[in-house]
Amino acid sequence: MVRYLLLASAALSLATPASAATQAIIVGNLIPDAATGPTGPAIILVEDGRIKDIAKGIDNPFQADSVVDLSTKTLLPGLIDLHVHLTGDPGDDFRDEAVNPDEWGVVMGVKNAALTVKAGFTTVREAGSAQNTAFVLRRGTAEGRIIGPRIIAAGPALSIVGGHGDVSGFRNDVIATLESGYTCTGPIECAEKVRKSSRAGADVIKITATGGVLSQQGRGLEAHFTSEEMLAITNTAHSLGLKVMAHAHGARGIEAASAAGIDSIEHGTFADEAALKVMKAKGTALVPTLMALEGVRARLGKGIYTPTVEVKAKQAVEAAGRQVRRAKAMGVTIAFGTDAGVFEHGSNGGELALLVNAGMTPAEALASATNVAAKTLGLENEIGRIAVGYSADLVAVNENPLNNIRTLEKAEWVMVRGRIVP
Repeated sequence: MVRYLLLASAALSLATPASAATQAIIVGNLIPDAATGPTGPAIILVEDGRIKDIAKGIDNPFQADSVVDLSTKTLLPGLIDLHVHLTGDPGDDFRDEAVNPDEWGVVMGVKNAALTVKAGFTTVREAGSAQNTAFVLRRGTAEGRIIGPRIIAAGPALSIVGGHGDVSGFRNDVIATLESGYTCTGPIECAEKVRKSSRAGADVIKITATGGVLSQQGRGLEAHFTSEEMLAITNTAHSLGLKVMAHAHGARGIEAASAAGIDSIEHGTFADEAALKVMKAKGTALVPTLMALEGVRARLGKGIYTPTVEVKAKQAVEAAGRQVRRAKAMGVTIAFGTDAGVFEHGSNGGELALLVNAGMTPAEALASATNVAAKTLGLENEIGRIAVGYSADLVAVNENPLNNIRTLEKAEWVMVRGRIVP
């Protein structure tokens, strides 16, 4: 059993920002990063939300305000999910967006942020939401006012008029009321919408480069934006210091997005050799989101989806996992993301076993959710490893995940930014 010797419990409360109180964490087996593998017993000293020192062995050399005993556990870096939708749940009726106010997304987000961090995911990239909901959640978890992970937030996705990410399936007057204001046509308008996202507070630009599975747009899963539009988006975002993530299923949309310099392809369901060659050449990462398709698979044929969605869902489910095998074979970077919200939040860890089933080793799967994901975010000097100076984002599990990857589906203890998650 995990035992806590709390000498300054108020200082460790998640409801307040991380303090300068020191915490010594005794661990039975340390995995500082996926490449290193387990290094045996260790003591981690945490101060002011960061890793101050690391000592090998079982003897604690540190004078700390509190001690956490994880001597029967394996400790590893907090996991990173590059594709979540905290403000929604699976199976929601698409008509809900015409009924529920945007503020309801914050309520859902508070619930789902807690489920996510308790599952061991200490950083997430929020991949599309209403204008301010993800930004509010980002602030809430950063300040320790709500339980949740570090949030990298995109805000509303950029899409073509009538495409995935735009409002569809309603009368025209309803669509006019509900539209996000982030559709664009032509390079100039698309560049403008990137600047609008940046001004609103986006940490990353999300675009829908192809059709999507769960939207009511009915023209399949192939390319949406033109190459010129995507190039304008990428150049503008990069000039502002922002990365671009592209929802993309169809091969030609994947190829065009990668050629335009987009930083990551989300889903990549039908990626073929030509598309993956461009991804490899451009250094574009693949975020496969296999759990999303498992969530879709569980709901097929049950009257949950409209006929429009059902057709696209069957196509995507049939191809699930092939993109991972092909990407690995061609040396394309594979980074971890799940599309949580299409399936139940808190089940994010199931993606790791799916990646292994698709041909990755446990070490490669773990790396995809730690140091590779951190590099994809541009935060490789902040998170993704257990090292001196890094954020104290830590998760403890019962077994060595390199022997049993499924142990990561149940976190036994979690710390984010030096705060113990209750």
